[in-house]
Amino acid sequence: MNKIMMFGAREDEKEAALTWAKVNNVDITFSKEILKVETVEQLKGFDGVTTQQTGRLDDSIYERLSKLGMKQIAQRSAGYDMYNLEKAAEYNIIISNVPSYSPNSVAEYAVTAALQLIRKTHLINQKVEEKDFRWQKSIMAKEVKTLEVAIIGTGRIGQITAKIFKGFGAKVVGYDLYPNEHAEQYLEYKNSIEETVSNADIVSIHMPATKDNYHLFNEELFNQFKDDAVFINTARGSIVDTRALLKALEREKIAGAALDTYENESTYYPKDFRDKEISDSILTELVTRPDVILTPHIAFYTDVAVKNLVEGGLDAALSVIETGTCETRIN
Repeated sequence: MNKIMMFGAREDEKEAALTWAKVNNVDITFSKEILKVETVEQLKGFDGVTTQQTGRLDDSIYERLSKLGMKQIAQRSAGYDMYNLEKAAEYNIIISNVPSYSPNSVAEYAVTAALQLIRKTHLINQKVEEKDFRWQKSIMAKEVKTLEVAIIGTGRIGQITAKIFKGFGAKVVGYDLYPNEHAEQYLEYKNSIEETVSNADIVSIHMPATKDNYHLFNEELFNQFKDDAVFINTARGSIVDTRALLKALEREKIAGAALDTYENESTYYPKDFRDKEISDSILTELVTRPDVILTPHIAFYTDVAVKNLVEGGLDAALSVIETGTCETRIN
């Protein structure tokens, strides 16, 4: 019987994993820890591994995996920027991901966050908690159907997001390095990011993280935004220069931001810091700002998505064990 280690296993993943294991006749071992230098030796005697890394994997691990007889790492997410693909290939380690596990989950969350900012429900809730029940201009909203929405990245998630906003009657524009005809039924493509954001009331990112788009949303790009726009990031934190975003919020160039991802999140998400000190001053400011809705990389988190991620990671691990490759390999 093949043995697979499931690193970073949460309680909500175990039911789907055990059901999969029974169907596929595989022995699964759960570990709450993630794959790192201190835990890699736990893989001795195992045939495969699936994990859900958030931070960068130490380069020394690839060689150690090879010596342990491991052939792969199956990531249980779409993102794979935490891996050094060249170093993995050097030691014949296949990196795989789950490219599509529930695009609806993320798209629906992005729209939900945008609606909260546009309808100012987060500010209304604060007023109610203070027992201030007045109608006042600071909580007056706009109608979505009167707005222009910019979708940056028009893959599966971006297209669904565009479709939902179009359903509200909004004008939807988009930018992607690789435009596709299918997306054009929901949005109008623009020739540059700058042109796409320049007249948008809502800007929503749906791009994977790459070396080329690190801090793509910087001070210069935020200056191109329409005054009073809101900004949504349910993609990857590294795409946004958070200091530049805070500066744009501080001078009221941007009216608000909803951030489900943060560039330095791996230290904190998804962990319990109720009795611990947060030493990251930027994160502390994001938590406390009334014009920011901050959530812990949870846009994907639905029952459908969790099941698909678990099964996707395990399917990839077993495929490499049995055939030497898998359909979702990255390198």
